[in-house]
Amino acid sequence: MSVFDSVPESSVLYRDELFYIIKDKYPVSPGHVIIISVKSRIDFFALDDEEKQHMAKVIDLGKALIEKEYSPDGYNIGMNCGEAAGQTVMHFHCHLIPRYTGDMEDPRGGIRHCITRRGYYSADE
Repeated sequence: MSVFDSVPESSVLYRDELFYIIKDKYPVSPGHVIIISVKSRIDFFALDDEEKQHMAKVIDLGKALIEKEYSPDGYNIGMNCGEAAGQTVMHFHCHLIPRYTGDMEDPRGGIRHCITRRGYYSADE
C-alpha cells in the first residue's frame, strides 16, 4: 500500500493512463508538484520504456500547470531512487520544484549538494 493510493481525485491536477500530477503536500517552494506513476513502480528504474519516454511530456505538462499560477525563474527535477538516496515513499514520484531568484543564498550546484560538502566542483569553492 502506498500513500499515493489514498490521494483524492479532487487533488489531481492532471491524469493520463501512466501518470498523474498533484501539488506536493509539503512544498519546498510555491508551485511544487509531484508526478506519480499510475502503476505501482518502486522508482524511476522500475518504470517500463513507455513510462520513461512519456515522463518528458508529463514534466512539460507539470511545468505548464505551475506557470499558470506562478512565474518561477528555474526548476529542479528530482527523483529519489532507493533508501540510500533518501527515498521514503516506495512508489515512483518525481518532484518538479519551481525555483525563484533569491530563494536561497547560493543555488550554484543545485542537486549536487545532496551529499554535504561534496557538491563543489571548482577548487576555489
